[in-house]
Amino acid sequence: MKVLVTDPIADAGLEVLRDAGHEVVTNYDAEGQDLLDAVSDANALIVRSGTEVTEEVLDAASDLVIVGRAGIGVDNIDIDAATDAGVIVANAPEGNVRAASEHTVAMTFATARSIPQAHTRLKGGEWAKGEFLGTELNGKTLGIVGLGRVGQEVAKKLDSLGMDLVAFDPYISEERAEQLGAELSDLDDVLERADVLTIHTPLTPETENMLGEAELAKMEGGYVVNCARGGIIDEPALAAAVEDGTVAGAALDVFAEEPLPDDSPLLDVEDVIVTPHLGASTEAAQENVAVSTAEQVVAAFNGEPVMNALNAPSMDESAFPRVEPYIDLAETAGKIAVQLLDSRVENVEVTYEGDIASEDVELVTASALKGVFEPLEWQVNAVNAPSIAEERGIGVSETKRRQAEDFQSLVTVTVSDGEEEIAVCGTLFADDDARIVRVDGYRVDAIPGGKMMVARNTDEPGVIGHIGTVMGTYDVNIAGMFNARETHGGEALTVYNVDQEVPDEAREELESDDRIIETKYISLNG
Repeated sequence: MKVLVTDPIADAGLEVLRDAGHEVVTNYDAEGQDLLDAVSDANALIVRSGTEVTEEVLDAASDLVIVGRAGIGVDNIDIDAATDAGVIVANAPEGNVRAASEHTVAMTFATARSIPQAHTRLKGGEWAKGEFLGTELNGKTLGIVGLGRVGQEVAKKLDSLGMDLVAFDPYISEERAEQLGAELSDLDDVLERADVLTIHTPLTPETENMLGEAELAKMEGGYVVNCARGGIIDEPALAAAVEDGTVAGAALDVFAEEPLPDDSPLLDVEDVIVTPHLGASTEAAQENVAVSTAEQVVAAFNGEPVMNALNAPSMDESAFPRVEPYIDLAETAGKIAVQLLDSRVENVEVTYEGDIASEDVELVTASALKGVFEPLEWQVNAVNAPSIAEERGIGVSETKRRQAEDFQSLVTVTVSDGEEEIAVCGTLFADDDARIVRVDGYRVDAIPGGKMMVARNTDEPGVIGHIGTVMGTYDVNIAGMFNARETHGGEALTVYNVDQEVPDEAREELESDDRIIETKYISLNG
């Protein structure tokens, strides 16, 4: 598989890819049409913040499986477009957490004690000891906007210095905040109480320019630190607030436009400290995110869970071996069910019974949806299957039962057009031997694979022989047969494994016999 890397990452990550047998191509200057050409045959794309992965880029990359972001922020990647294209987007949120949090703490000290300003003056020959009166952090209040991974690390570090913590984060529980020693509150209260305000949120439509003139006015002499993402703070408003003393000082590592333009008002204010996006710039952090990203690319190529996928089902790595065999089983059951229904799908239900019901089955459910949608000739995989269902108004439900009659585990995919429904049940025998054990209520023991025909007929002598004769006439070899019936002399259902496609003419001839109610040809391999 080909991996295109368009932003520099540590060699350790590239070696992980090469050791796994993949071709690695680095092109750090690709942009515009050059980028579109470079990505056209790539199976994976690894970026940092320098490459914009737009819908146009994704459209040009028809073979793309995954986009790996060697870092946390993914605002340079169109995740919605990637999902529509069935491309996994994964980041490396853990690798640079320590580095980013340490830089935040360093910037907090720097602005509270005017360290860069004093350094510059002394280097310029001035002993300006009396001009810099710093602020001690002990006993002061730290306002944290965003208690994610980095925010939590900053909270731990500055809490240990004796700061009181108050935080705004609508996506974290009060219990978790209390564990960190932080009080949750609304944004206005945090702004009014904070002696130091530190930002740790992603850049989204909700957070863009969330701190403007009105918000900064509530700071009343506090300090602002942002090592998260540019664009969250209105930079001209911040420069003005520091200049007029509303805000005592600010330290920024990230900016709305990078590199920071020469005419930025931030550069004209002495008490605004700036660094060129150094938060993750440590040797350990760069190696960690590169290796983590590379490992996720390899996992995606191997069909394994991608631990930090942002738009695809994921799971704990230790749980995957228990769930893996059911992924193909659920997809197969979905393919069979939708081809038996042979009409518009309005609802899909995936039911788990027995041991499998205690597992994380999000990836299995997505695979079942993939199986349902794939025969309908939609471009689908486990990444975009849930969004396809939502876009097309198809109801999806998931049910779990701890007990499974007759089986240790059972997976059932039921499809419905609003009136008729078809249920296909599958299980695993010894050595992960997949079997279809029920079709529309009939108990069978069918081996799923290749080409199949399902026939409904009256339960009477000679019918199966007639079916075999007709199939032989059309040079269709029967590789296996699995028969079931409701009652003696009632209706029967038979699943045939066949070596050749069953032509329409053969099925028409079969259905012309009054004893044969219906036949359905099913292809499980395209």
